[in-house]
Amino acid sequence: MEQRLGQVVLADGTAVAYASVGAGRPLVYVMGWLTHLRLGWELPAERALYEALGRGCRLVRYDRAGTGLSAAARRPASLAFELEQLAAVAATLDGPLDLMGTSMGAPVAAAFAASRPDAVRRLVLYGGWVRGAELSPPGVRDHVLGLVESHWGLGSDVLTDIFAPDADRATRAELARYQRACASAATARELLALSYALDVSDQLGAVRAPTLVVHRTGDRAAPVAQARALADGISGAELALLPGRSHIPYAGDRDELVRVVRRFLGLPVARRRTDTLTARQREVAELVSQGCTNREIAARMGIDERSAEGHVERIRLRLGFRSRAQIAAWYSARRDQL
Repeated sequence: MEQRLGQVVLADGTAVAYASVGAGRPLVYVMGWLTHLRLGWELPAERALYEALGRGCRLVRYDRAGTGLSAAARRPASLAFELEQLAAVAATLDGPLDLMGTSMGAPVAAAFAASRPDAVRRLVLYGGWVRGAELSPPGVRDHVLGLVESHWGLGSDVLTDIFAPDADRATRAELARYQRACASAATARELLALSYALDVSDQLGAVRAPTLVVHRTGDRAAPVAQARALADGISGAELALLPGRSHIPYAGDRDELVRVVRRFLGLPVARRRTDTLTARQREVAELVSQGCTNREIAARMGIDERSAEGHVERIRLRLGFRSRAQIAAWYSARRDQL
């Protein structure tokens, strides 16, 4: 798949960038705190999530104002501004849409579904909450906000450890760099403060779309109690609790999350062995088992180092592993069968 980029312009002149992949019934994906359409597409784990969700439908994502490819806005962050941006992106699509909100995007998506019941066919809320003030004690929230504002590098490292504790060290380092590339410290702080301020408790009762609430039981960023509160507040909502600690949807067991979501949306659920590799991936796995670094793999295969890193990451995701050592052990145990 290749993503197609576009933009919408709000009434006040704010330009919001969006991307779409696939074709068919639209699935609008309201992303979390900080995003970057181009850089996210270049991260193997994140791209794998979007490609898996986008099969058989048209997946549409966007960078909220001030992040990624979207221009900064002269307006403060607010739920009303979030809904205006989502409405502008939705207006580019035909007919009722499926809507999926993750993390901060979950309460935004719920509020949108409540305000526009005819526009949403089905609603999926992952890693979300009803009241942001209940995500952590006030002292912790103030500390994190201050850290992001005063030391964005350290702040991104701390938040990455909270968001993706199941990722290996290299992946966490890449995620921290990714967050810093998405937005300035000031924008990151403002949007994080909005996350804590969001409260959609009064809107949930107006949601009419069939709703699935998905949450990982060990999520360190959003307590599972908030998932139950979301499901309890929306009439007829289904609650699916998955094992894992990672808040970021593409970290941890991404494949199971995709299966649950696609099944609810009525999209085909792929049945594919997760322990099979392409010929190219088997070649890379063999070099990993020999202890080769990404640079050495690149030299041996005649590719650049970033491509080698991408191959290793895709192998790790395909096999459900956290480290190169696990890839090496897996290959060594199956060398005669491959």
